[in-house]
Amino acid sequence: MPNKEPIFKAIFASRWSELPLIMRKHYANRPFCHDIVVAEGKMDIKFGWFIKLLSPFLRILGSLVPYQGENIPVTVHFMSEPHSNAFILEREFRFPHKKPFIFKSKLLVIQDDILVEVMRSGLGWKHRFFYDGQNVILKHRGYIFKIFGIYIPLPFMDFIIGIGHAEEQALSDDKFKMKMTINHPLMGEIYLYRGEFEINEALI
Repeated sequence: MPNKEPIFKAIFASRWSELPLIMRKHYANRPFCHDIVVAEGKMDIKFGWFIKLLSPFLRILGSLVPYQGENIPVTVHFMSEPHSNAFILEREFRFPHKKPFIFKSKLLVIQDDILVEVMRSGLGWKHRFFYDGQNVILKHRGYIFKIFGIYIPLPFMDFIIGIGHAEEQALSDDKFKMKMTINHPLMGEIYLYRGEFEINEALI
């Protein structure tokens, strides 16, 4: 039988009960089972010349959405898997005149509220995950490479890709908005990824 407590209940700790209902729906997945939560929304993806230059490299790493657009329809499946406590995100972007683009990653707990989002290549974004009373915050703690279960720090990546920051905010009991930016030490904001979502299939 799966653990009945959500994966993120321990991560948010005492603040779990303070989360808006939509956030508890968003993070309702339990570990070691087949839970799925589905969100539908639209997103804006914007970036400049530097990300365009890095685009072939980033596609190989599977680390960012490589296309730009506004009001792009997106479906996100928040999934659990029976053999781990990972929180899986599978995003389908439907850009005009392109095949659907699938962007998949896993959130893994390192310790307490420190997590790493690992892409298919093994590249990972390490961050602190917490609720500040208004927003769910993902605060940058560096990049890693995961191989054979070992996390190898990549401090130089801060100066190549930049520093990530993400926030999520409740709009209602069924809707939330999110924003993720990457800021380069020399060039400022180089990537913007934002949208609004509605949870259509929830566990709670």
